[in-house]
Amino acid sequence: MRALRQNDPVPIPVILDVDTGVDDALALLFAAAHPQLDLIGVSCVAGNASLPRVVDNTLRVLAHAGAGHVPVAAGAHRPLIEPARDASHVHGADGLAGIQLPPATRQAEADGAVAFLRPLILEPPEPVTLVTLAPPTNVALLLRTHPEVTANIARIVFMGGSAGPGNATAVAEFNVWHDPEAAAILLGSGVPLYMYGLDVFERVSVPQDVALELAASAEPRAALVGQLINHRIRDRDGGESVYLGHIGDAGAVCSIVAPDALRVERLPVRVELAGYGRGQTVVDRRQFPGEDLFHGLADGWAEVDVAFEIDDVRIANLFLDTVVPGWAADAAPADAV
Repeated sequence: MRALRQNDPVPIPVILDVDTGVDDALALLFAAAHPQLDLIGVSCVAGNASLPRVVDNTLRVLAHAGAGHVPVAAGAHRPLIEPARDASHVHGADGLAGIQLPPATRQAEADGAVAFLRPLILEPPEPVTLVTLAPPTNVALLLRTHPEVTANIARIVFMGGSAGPGNATAVAEFNVWHDPEAAAILLGSGVPLYMYGLDVFERVSVPQDVALELAASAEPRAALVGQLINHRIRDRDGGESVYLGHIGDAGAVCSIVAPDALRVERLPVRVELAGYGRGQTVVDRRQFPGEDLFHGLADGWAEVDVAFEIDDVRIANLFLDTVVPGWAADAAPADAV
């Protein structure tokens, strides 16, 4: 695996697997703009919205980012076992909170995501970093269909899971909850894994005054970023939520070029597949072995690099400096917004 250094002049080849809603759009904008990242392809999966909507959103956002050359492929319409369940209550019916972007002028690749990803991963001279910001259905199908691709994957960075509470349920984060069997395949793949979970995802935000100024800008890129960050969701009682300003999935991509902005521990992780805990990522933070080990109940764990703490101000400013240069401010921590 090539070392990931913040000042490394050689761009890192990356592939994003997305279910383009509001925060996937921010991640695509960052990946297309940062000079240390070479965005070589994007695969799409149903999640935040239906697959056709995700593909259309992705093509529109890439065009807006000046990355219309980046190939895009459509993947799974639904999880491996469960029916598709979108997150329109979060991202809006169109997945982009009703934000209007010009229609896409191209279509997705003829090959589906699995056939598309195989050569895209195997052909580069350097190992590829695969970044999954969505339910990992496409990645699970790829790993089961073409296990040879693991030879040229440096690691898989996945936005998913949580070492704390969930959002889809009290214990499960949406991406893993949407397709826990796929997540289990990912964890069992033997590929180096980096988990950017919900607990760090929710830490990185942009101050509301900065987001409002961006949204009011006459510069199209700045206006889009501001509108995406300003998007709000309803709280559990149906009222309008407070401003959050999360950059969401974009933080996982930022972590690739600023790895020292996070505290990471390599720990055992597993995915629960039954009961109310279905979709929960269990992170074993014990210092000493427990009764499960001594009684033969400790199977099914994978060693994962788990992000626990994040320099949220630095990551927020990195995002802004990259996508809308000149707009970075001293971003307040998420709990102070």
